[in-house]
Amino acid sequence: MSQLRAAAAAGGLRRSGRSALPAAGRSRKGASPRGGIPAPPPAPHLFNDPAEIGALRRNLLAWYDGCKRELPWRTLAATEPDADRRAYAVWVSEIMLQQTQVATVIDYYNRWMQKWPTLQALAQASLEEVNELWAGLGYYSRGKRLQEAAKKVVSELSGRMPRTAEDLQKLLPGVGRYTAGAIASISYGQATGVVDGNVIRVLCRLRCIGADSSSPAVIDRLWDMANALVDRSRPGDFNQALMELGATVCVPKAPLCGECPVKQHCRARRRKLFGKPTPVPDVEDCGVGGCPLCPPATEPWDSSLGVTNFPRKAAKKQPRVARTATCVLERRGCHGAPEYLIVQRPSSGLLAGLWEFPSLPLDQGLQEEKQREALADHLRAWTGRPVVAGGLRFIGEVVHIFSHIHQTYVVYSLPLDADVTLDPALSPSRWVTEEEFHASAVSTAMKKV
Repeated sequence: MSQLRAAAAAGGLRRSGRSALPAAGRSRKGASPRGGIPAPPPAPHLFNDPAEIGALRRNLLAWYDGCKRELPWRTLAATEPDADRRAYAVWVSEIMLQQTQVATVIDYYNRWMQKWPTLQALAQASLEEVNELWAGLGYYSRGKRLQEAAKKVVSELSGRMPRTAEDLQKLLPGVGRYTAGAIASISYGQATGVVDGNVIRVLCRLRCIGADSSSPAVIDRLWDMANALVDRSRPGDFNQALMELGATVCVPKAPLCGECPVKQHCRARRRKLFGKPTPVPDVEDCGVGGCPLCPPATEPWDSSLGVTNFPRKAAKKQPRVARTATCVLERRGCHGAPEYLIVQRPSSGLLAGLWEFPSLPLDQGLQEEKQREALADHLRAWTGRPVVAGGLRFIGEVVHIFSHIHQTYVVYSLPLDADVTLDPALSPSRWVTEEEFHASAVSTAMKKV
């Protein structure tokens, strides 16, 4: 039993029959030569004192009770008596909050819950409706997976949400370890921890964890720590408090250390205040060579950074650069108002199932004349008639940054006669007014175009 688990046992921290971390999800990285079991990290990186664990829980929960933000999903989780509706409300919020700021999510969440207040209502919706409501929120596959999982709950689980983190992760597509832990702890009171970006930052600072926080071995250690720390009587509130702390106080840059309710437990802050005596190691130093949780020797503590020395991540991969030619085809509608052609993207891949103006990926370095010709050839299929490259009017360029793509749209326009008919054998397409365009499931990038 590791020191962390020993501390948990000493503090009366009981685990459920099955570990909150499936065996298949644990990393083998960093395993020792004997038995393949990773060596436990040195004590300075752990919470070893049951009294300290108890104090941290009390201080954090008292702060949360007095300072938490009033958010619609928290209100629903606290007031909804039906367990399935409560879990659904938490689930929707957690999926929306992935990679998206709270301020952006609130309006989307309220509209979603008003339109589909139950799993059953969402399961009956069309993907087109889901995409329309999700438009502008980004990472569109999230909405699609959420609806697919809702359909599974209704059709295969009799409309009853799984009741444990283990079953949520196992039975629901798109629900990973974090989302499962959040739903189970907040909705059902299961004493299981959660680890998201905010929790990673808080825990790494509390215990001076300076190894790459995105590595599987470090993530596993953080999950062990979160599961040991979670308050057994108020697990959902504790997990939300830990995330709230990271979102509002223990922020990435310029953290508000003076306002932190658990600052007396923070070893990064202690190190900032008192420095590192030499040559005798201080309490924050392991004194163990090759510690899997200490900063690498090539990146030692930087006194100018203070607590923001932690966490540390591997260098971020640069997004790939892409260019796409896009044409706004315009015609006069039956009432004289202009209409624009939009076509539907494939059902898988980037922006799956969303609508866009006819577009064509461009090879890098393609000259303007050649990209006009390539786009004209592409447009012939949509218009059913020859398109002269010289007739395409260049409008400008629009840059949109996806998480992994630096995308530039080269925008052209082309007016057409009103009698153009579309080939039904092609991908779905339709003519829309400007108002209909903005009500359709189109991406933020297309709205920029």
